[in-house]
Amino acid sequence: MSKKVSIRSLKTGVPGLDNLVGGGIPEFSFNLIAGTPGSGKTTLAHQIMFSLATPDHRALFFTVLGEPALKMLRYQQQFPFFDINKVNESIRFVNLSADILEGDFDRVLSRIAAEVKDYAPSLVVVDSFRSVVQSAKQEEQDGAGLQRFVQHLAMQMTSWQATTFLIGEYMMPEAESSPVFTVADGILWLSQNLQHSSMVRKIQVVKMRGQAQVPGLHTFRISDAGIQVFPRAIVQSGAAVGSARKPSIAIERVAMGIPGLDEMLGGGLPVGFSLVVVGPSGSGKTILATQFLAEGVRQGEPGVIAAFEKSPSQLLNNKLHALVKAGQVGVIDTRALDLSIDETLHDLIEMISRMQAKRVVIDSLSGFELALAPQFSDDFRGSLYRMIAQLTAMGVTILMIAELEDRYTDLRFSPYGSAFLTDAIIVQRYIEIVGQFKRVLSVVKVRGSEHSKDIRLFDITDEGIMIGETLSEYAGILSGRPTVSP
Repeated sequence: MSKKVSIRSLKTGVPGLDNLVGGGIPEFSFNLIAGTPGSGKTTLAHQIMFSLATPDHRALFFTVLGEPALKMLRYQQQFPFFDINKVNESIRFVNLSADILEGDFDRVLSRIAAEVKDYAPSLVVVDSFRSVVQSAKQEEQDGAGLQRFVQHLAMQMTSWQATTFLIGEYMMPEAESSPVFTVADGILWLSQNLQHSSMVRKIQVVKMRGQAQVPGLHTFRISDAGIQVFPRAIVQSGAAVGSARKPSIAIERVAMGIPGLDEMLGGGLPVGFSLVVVGPSGSGKTILATQFLAEGVRQGEPGVIAAFEKSPSQLLNNKLHALVKAGQVGVIDTRALDLSIDETLHDLIEMISRMQAKRVVIDSLSGFELALAPQFSDDFRGSLYRMIAQLTAMGVTILMIAELEDRYTDLRFSPYGSAFLTDAIIVQRYIEIVGQFKRVLSVVKVRGSEHSKDIRLFDITDEGIMIGETLSEYAGILSGRPTVSP
């Protein structure tokens, strides 16, 4: 019986990318980095190359651009992954523009072969491969010639034991008929889209032979640190939210930190549940969330708060500010626009793991939707579903704040039709009693658990939220029979 051949995976050095391609790029594979102009193809190739190149595993970068390699490097050296000490020691740059002008496949292939044989690299990059194709078209070479060129190049690179990347600008209809897409072992597709003044970049692993990749489109961002990929949150088997959650026989609960509220919830909020606190502006939603986090700290459970609607300075009252300063509560400032759900989830998971947090507050869902780029807000419910499933699967208890307009004659339980996503709902409202506004609170649902059906008044004091009488009890205290409107 023959044994399975072991293929070594090369770590790309691009945060998040290894997760997409199945652990890394297969050694000696023939890969294509394709996409629209300006989408980050050359930057991605440089980041991978500088991460992998060493004196024992050298890299050869062929450029067929009209500009010299030094001009290209002038911009690439702004990124921290660029190491000038590796240039000419572990990485060699070769300009093929003169050979491309001849438009002869055989001449270009011979030049590449000669350079590879002389330098013996472990990694070879050709940027831009599409320039070779365009040159061939100008000389009216047929598709069969291009097919042979691609096949010969792939076979030679594999025989030389080099991992190869071809970079090319392609549009999807053109890609479907390109022979290089058939021969390539791996294809990374990059794109960027502008919608409502928001720029969002996406990456897709079209194929990666010999290993499982994560399907679909994933967000990536080019920052001062280079490229970072944010894999799309995918609900794993066993992770569920809302009605898909299986009830637990013995439910462990967390205290909310508000006297009387745990009793209304049936003994506290079950661990790993998602709770949405709904109410109009000024009804006390953020104060309730603060007490939830503070109680967690008292119980030895660190927390994290993601601020979408307010800046951290606006959000933090004296009590929460002290907890943040002590390192017991982490704050993620996510007010920057053009976010994706995957970037937000990445930051949350990173901080939760670092702090070993057990409680998470999202303030607020309306601010969250506003912070998302239009491409993501269009699928807000689906994105929110994936995020909640990912966090609750980690055993984290989530409290989300949702702003609702109080119409007095219309009672709603959640915005965006997202009530089905949550395991518990608390509604805060204003009511009018004898010419005065009063705040009231009620527990609408706690999945799989008994809970109070009472509507209770509450006040906000220096100590936080204080829950008072039920409406029926308050009516008995008043003289006569007051008119109570919903």
